[in-house]
Amino acid sequence: MNPVRECEDRMQAGVYPKRDLLLVRGCNAHVWDEHGREYIDCVAGNGSANIGHAQPAVAAAVRDQAERLVACANVFYNDARARFLDRLLGIAPAGMKRAFLCNSGTESVEAALKFARFATRRAEFVSAVNGFHGRTLGALSATHNPQYRDGFAPLVEGFRHVPFNRSEAVEAAVTDSTAAVILEVVQGEGGVHVGLDDYFRQVRDICTRKGALLIIDEVQTGFGRTGRMFAIQHSGVQADLICLAKSIAGGLPMGALLCRDGIDLPAGKHGSTFGGNPLCCAAGTAAIEFMLAEGLDRQAEEKGNYLLHRLNRSPLKRVREIRGLGLMIGLELREKVKPHLQSLMEAGVLALPAGASVLRLLPPLTISYEDLDRVADTLQVVLN
Repeated sequence: MNPVRECEDRMQAGVYPKRDLLLVRGCNAHVWDEHGREYIDCVAGNGSANIGHAQPAVAAAVRDQAERLVACANVFYNDARARFLDRLLGIAPAGMKRAFLCNSGTESVEAALKFARFATRRAEFVSAVNGFHGRTLGALSATHNPQYRDGFAPLVEGFRHVPFNRSEAVEAAVTDSTAAVILEVVQGEGGVHVGLDDYFRQVRDICTRKGALLIIDEVQTGFGRTGRMFAIQHSGVQADLICLAKSIAGGLPMGALLCRDGIDLPAGKHGSTFGGNPLCCAAGTAAIEFMLAEGLDRQAEEKGNYLLHRLNRSPLKRVREIRGLGLMIGLELREKVKPHLQSLMEAGVLALPAGASVLRLLPPLTISYEDLDRVADTLQVVLN
């Protein structure tokens, strides 16, 4: 057995369903295995590589910062952190005034739940069926799918799950005990279901009338993925709290919670040892500058429309429905997706599942049109 495979199989906790592929290098939308075989990467680090692999400006920023200062406790000021905060809030949706920096999407959701409870002095939450918000206990409580929840009871009390895209269900569920409604704009893990603009406008009105906060989980949809810098901008709705991670720092582990004016926690009520460390902040600044310079949100919209057109132009016999927004695309199959992921991999395209029967594509937003054509052509072969 290859020593890398043997080491991971023997030493890593068994929580990941491994594929028999050892990746050693990446560049833009391509990755290479140990034997030098090339793949088009539509997994992109579970959607964390929006700017592509080994982006030179981010690599240079990391090298420079690593030689200056890597760790800096948040009780001290830091220049790299200040630059990143200025950049992040400079591109944030309207009304976002402060940020709590952390390490991952599930941590940003946990922070949002704490901030919401503290701000409202209420305890309960409403989230959507098929929503996915993370694997720590609070975020898991907001997540609907029993596949993730089973075996971890009791979870955090006070969470109700209602059907997605049905504002009347939210209206009925929100009470004077509800701290917040938490929703994804596009349910990624839950099957790439796209939220309707009117739905979010109606939920915003419900929250305002009933004194609940609106938390938007942009962990997967943020930073250009759906054709806007943040997916909530499609509807023009202003959230109270926005959860971010994945592509925030070009693939380095980082997350953030954005807060509108008036929502904050006093010193000592929350924190993070590694959140906002200078290394990730330097990477984040470089990543955002690259996104802006390259217009990656516009590229995602145009390339997503192009790929959807290619896929819809020639019906795929094994596909029931194609859904997507920007370069976040799901193909709902008439059968289990797992064998087709293997076939795609053998044909040189890496993709993700989104539930048992949905094939999910999350390529870097920098992917070329030639590569999009190759992805579409390969799907035509594998799914017919």
